[in-house]
Amino acid sequence: MYRVPALGIVLAVLFAAPLAAEPHRVTGADGRSVAIDDASRIVAVGGTVTEILYALGLGGRIVGVDLTSNYPAEAMEKPKVGYMRQLAAEGVLALGPTLIIAIEDAGPPETLAVLAAASVPFLRVPKAHDPAGVAASIRLVADAAGESAKGAALAAAVEADLATVGAMLERIGERRKAVFVLGVGGGAPTVAGSGTAAADMFALSHVDNAMAAADGYKPSSDEATVAAAPDAVVLMADRSHHLSDAQVLSVPAFAGTPAAANGRLVRMSGGYLLNFGPRTAHAARDLAAAVYPEAGLPELPPRPWTTDAPAGQ
Repeated sequence: MYRVPALGIVLAVLFAAPLAAEPHRVTGADGRSVAIDDASRIVAVGGTVTEILYALGLGGRIVGVDLTSNYPAEAMEKPKVGYMRQLAAEGVLALGPTLIIAIEDAGPPETLAVLAAASVPFLRVPKAHDPAGVAASIRLVADAAGESAKGAALAAAVEADLATVGAMLERIGERRKAVFVLGVGGGAPTVAGSGTAAADMFALSHVDNAMAAADGYKPSSDEATVAAAPDAVVLMADRSHHLSDAQVLSVPAFAGTPAAANGRLVRMSGGYLLNFGPRTAHAARDLAAAVYPEAGLPELPPRPWTTDAPAGQ
C-alpha cells in the first residue's frame, strides 16, 4: 500500500485548514476578554452569527449551528447543537470547535457558564437593535474569526444599504401602525410589544408599533388588539402558514381593524426580519414597501449575502 511520507502529511494538514493565527483578544457582550488563536472550526449559535460568517465567506469554517441558523440554505446542512436557548455544553463541545460564537440571548445560563469555563474560546455577540449595532456585530464576529478587513468591508456595505433605506423612507408621510404576530392559533395571538426585535425593526422601517404599550412578546386579548387599531398585521411566514390571509384577518383580534378593512397582511420570514444581520437593510425596505405600497419604494440592489448563495465559497 502506498504511504504518504511524513513530510507530505504535515504539508497536507497545513494546507487543509487555516493556519492558527497569533492569539488576539476580543471583548464579548458579557464584558469578557476572549483570547483566540484558532478560528478554523467554529460553532455558530444564533442565526445572526451564522449569517455574518457566511456573508464574510467563512461558511467552510462552521462545524455546527443551532436550530435558528437557517440562512443561507447551506447552513441547514451543518450539524445541529439544538435550539439556541436550550443548549447543552456537551453537544457543542463534542463537535471539536476551536471557537464558539453565540448571540447574546443564547442559553440557558448554566450552559453558558460551562462553555465560558471550557478551554475553547467562547464569545458572546451583542444582539443588535439598530444600524450601529448591526455594523458592530459584523465587525466583532469578523475580528473573532481573524478577518477584520473583511468585517470592515462587509459592515461598510451594510451601513451603506441602511443609509439608502433611510433616505428612501423619508418620502413616507404619515406613519402607519402595525402589529407583529408570532403566530395565530386557537387562543389569543402572541404579539410583539416594546423591547422586542420586532419593535426595533418596525422603528427601522418607519412603522409604529400598535402594541407598544405591552412589554415583550405576550398574548393579546381581542379587545386590546382591536383597540390598538393596527393598519397592518405582520405575520411570521414560518408560522401559521396554514391559514389564508382572509382567515387570519377574520379572527376576532384583527377583524374590525383598519388592517382587516384594507386587507393588509404582511408575511415575512422571522429570521429575515428579526436577525439584525447582513440582510437587515433589505428586510427593512421590504417591510416598509409592504406597509406603504403606495410609496413605490425602489428595490435595493441584491448583495451576495442576500441571494441565499454563500459568499466566497
